[in-house]
Amino acid sequence: MIYDIIGDIHGQADKLIGLLTQLGYRHDGDCYRAPPNHRAIFIGDLIDRGARQVDTLQIVFEMIDHGEAHAVMGNHEYNAIGYATPHPDGDYCRARTASNTHQHQAFLDELPLGSDAYWHWISRLYELPLWLEFDGFCVVHACWDTKAMAVLAPHLTPDHRITRQGIIATATKDTSEFIALERVLKGIESPLPDGIVLIDGHNITRTRTRIKWWLDDWQNLPLSQAAQLGSRAVMHLPSDQDYKPLPMDFEILTDKPIFIGHYWLDGTPTCLSSQVVCTDYSAGSTGFLTAYQFDTDKPALSDDGFVQYLG
Repeated sequence: MIYDIIGDIHGQADKLIGLLTQLGYRHDGDCYRAPPNHRAIFIGDLIDRGARQVDTLQIVFEMIDHGEAHAVMGNHEYNAIGYATPHPDGDYCRARTASNTHQHQAFLDELPLGSDAYWHWISRLYELPLWLEFDGFCVVHACWDTKAMAVLAPHLTPDHRITRQGIIATATKDTSEFIALERVLKGIESPLPDGIVLIDGHNITRTRTRIKWWLDDWQNLPLSQAAQLGSRAVMHLPSDQDYKPLPMDFEILTDKPIFIGHYWLDGTPTCLSSQVVCTDYSAGSTGFLTAYQFDTDKPALSDDGFVQYLG
């Protein structure tokens, strides 16, 4: 079996249709059907940013419903559910601040808050598992951390779908559930030293940076080398300072290939390591929607497995 593992779409349905067509998928009136011996897997972050939110969701969920695809939840789907879910303290699980609303605006423009269509798609987002593990490989949006997954397990269904109570439990900062959810859907992050500035792709100043957890020795690297900045982020780190990431309890506890999205890569697609592949090449902005074709009969990872839609 060949799994076409497709990166973050972010409402870019035109790019999705282009990539599916390039990969040999054809619409038969019900959904895009996979070529023989193929199945699609979507890596999460289906929504926000792009101009065709509902079209993207319809394409993906039609494929899931007809057995042509799997998908995992990204942080944007989780955020959308949190934005819709009242918290017992009187706020929402994802606060409806100006910044959070702006990030979610493309979704809200097509699906007005509280409408029947809005609630239909929120309920469907609950169907996305936080991760998938097959006999020969693993799929998660940002980080394969089995210890974090164990913390989350009481708040998930047996097939790793988050429950409403799970949304509430993971919404409170600095709790073990919040930290575990952040790890799985947003990856490992390290605090920046005092006075160090990270400006992300949306010109937001950050006090933490994502870490290249797929590197064996990342905890011993200078922060300037361990940080995964994404295609549009800039970190101003003095060259004479050998800052290192904050020590953390983490190790990859599987020998299987791991597929992720989330990291806003750019340039020519390459494997992150001999075990980890990222298929997010910034399609949510000006980048190319990217897939990795994983052949279960030939499991060794190779840069030749990438396919990009360049249209």
